[in-house]
Amino acid sequence: MNPDDLLGRLAELGIPVRTVDHPPVFTVAEAKQHRGALPGTHTKSLFLRDKKGAMWLVCCLEDRAVDLAALAGQLGARRLSFGSPDRLMTYLGVIPGAVSPFAVVNDRDCRVRVVLDRALFERDPLNLHPLDNARTTAIAGADLLRFLEAEDHPPDLLDFGRGASDRG
Repeated sequence: MNPDDLLGRLAELGIPVRTVDHPPVFTVAEAKQHRGALPGTHTKSLFLRDKKGAMWLVCCLEDRAVDLAALAGQLGARRLSFGSPDRLMTYLGVIPGAVSPFAVVNDRDCRVRVVLDRALFERDPLNLHPLDNARTTAIAGADLLRFLEAEDHPPDLLDFGRGASDRG
């Protein structure tokens, strides 16, 4: 699916969203420069894999420090690393910088598990890229969960904890 297909799918599910366009961003720092006063919870998403080929899409607060070794333990994985751009395109149909839980619309075989930081749901809306890093879509947390269920990707909700580097 492309971004417009995704937005159509959300409309089909009766999920209201608001999408804004901006210059393409590849990092949290770039997103902060271009978003202005966009309200809500700002996120980052990581596409991870282990040595056995299992894959996860992890979404957390944008300033959250993610300890991959600790996360691997929580997920029951031996060792996590970032998935390659080719793997990302093959399984989720997006480029680096455009990763978000919305990308599961392209994972028809349900090979990628979704993991969400519980802290994401402390304030609505959630701001996510809709398969395009030149757009941001705001969605209510409950509606994101409903979308993920409808796409056969029920998420694991983890408490990533709050450390000194967390500003969310």
